[in-house]
Amino acid sequence: MDYTEKTVSAEDKFRGKIVYLHVDRVRLPNGREATREIVEHSGGVAIIPVDDDGNVYCVRQYRYAVGEHLLEVPAGKLNDGEEPLECAVRELSEETGFSADNFVSMGFFYPSAGYCREKIYIYLATGLHRGKAHLDEGEFLDVEKYPLDTLAEMVENNELRDGKSAIAVLRAQRYLQEN
Repeated sequence: MDYTEKTVSAEDKFRGKIVYLHVDRVRLPNGREATREIVEHSGGVAIIPVDDDGNVYCVRQYRYAVGEHLLEVPAGKLNDGEEPLECAVRELSEETGFSADNFVSMGFFYPSAGYCREKIYIYLATGLHRGKAHLDEGEFLDVEKYPLDTLAEMVENNELRDGKSAIAVLRAQRYLQEN
């Protein structure tokens, strides 16, 4: 059966630097109408940089929205017209100082499909070369190194709670085990 909802109307509510919010009226498959609150976001990229010894370089930063210092894989927002791979190369360098010989796509996911159109692409980066980080203005973070298997255990133990990082760790672990 087709459960597609058809847009009846849309009302802009907020346009910011990172998100745009609108409220839509939709027609449901049964003919009734309902309201959908939608967050538009340009999307982003998460990079899991793994060195030749199986260590992953993560970043620890304070996330105001949740009030915690979180351990995460390097990541960033896609700029207008930017390709995901281009963003991955840029963000890896900005946040960690590393460049990589190889980037392997680990697919994408929707972090909150119930109300947000954001799409996050994941890349495994290998063949790492150390350089100097060049953070965005107002960005403060520390780079930390962990064995990939330790990070996978941290996901299982709810110690690594950032969603994009958890998905990136588990996908990279499986990929590296199979290849």
